[in-house]
Amino acid sequence: MIVQIDFLNKLKDFGLNSYESKLWIALLSRGVSTAGELSDISNVPRSRAYDVLESLEKKGFIVVKVGKPIKYLAVPPAEVIERVKKKVEEEAVQRNEVLSQLKDSDVLGELNSLHTEGIKLIDPTDRSGAFRGRAKSYEHLITMIKNAQKSITIMTTKDGAERKISVLSNYCKKAARNGVAIKIFVPAATSKDVIDEFSHFAAVKQYKNDDTRFCIVDGKELFLFLTDDQKVHKSYDCAVWIEAPYFVNYFNTLFENEWKGSK
Repeated sequence: MIVQIDFLNKLKDFGLNSYESKLWIALLSRGVSTAGELSDISNVPRSRAYDVLESLEKKGFIVVKVGKPIKYLAVPPAEVIERVKKKVEEEAVQRNEVLSQLKDSDVLGELNSLHTEGIKLIDPTDRSGAFRGRAKSYEHLITMIKNAQKSITIMTTKDGAERKISVLSNYCKKAARNGVAIKIFVPAATSKDVIDEFSHFAAVKQYKNDDTRFCIVDGKELFLFLTDDQKVHKSYDCAVWIEAPYFVNYFNTLFENEWKGSK
């Protein structure tokens, strides 16, 4: 049985490994079959076939037929999707309950104590990091905004402004309600709808350039994107995080000078 690698890779979304994918596809093509036949068709070693088929049965992808020799029936793919979806939802609920319990447990208190003590031992020059991929970058940016105490300063591109509305606005609104002063600098080409949305929780001004992206929190943390979001895929978007007050103050001064001279 010849199956394209790309097609097999797509089956990872079902939560299947390589052997499971091959055997399931083989069984779908046959409807009903024995482990030996499926092993020959899929090129999965016979020594592994029974274990893998047992795993597929537990996951709800196949049914074990009564009788000898043991045969297997394929569950319709549409039904499999429903089963996988239900399982994912159940696991998500369970994990959420566990995490909710941990949030109020002694374990979290001990972990926080370890982290607090560990930070005291860190040299200030070590408080930095690099991020690759827009999703990872925004995760850290969200953490910075959630921890803001006094101020949040954002300078972004036109596309970046639109992204931040959907990703950061809720966190910025909460920060604003807690008394954090927020300033957002957007390009002149930014749509009025986006500016109006930002205006609900921040002071907004426009500038002429359209290629700068950074965020300063409390005047001591800087998150700076290094790539042009017009020329790079989101997976390769790169950024650095630096917690160095003197260095960050330089960027903050540049921002304030631009801010004062803009409308």
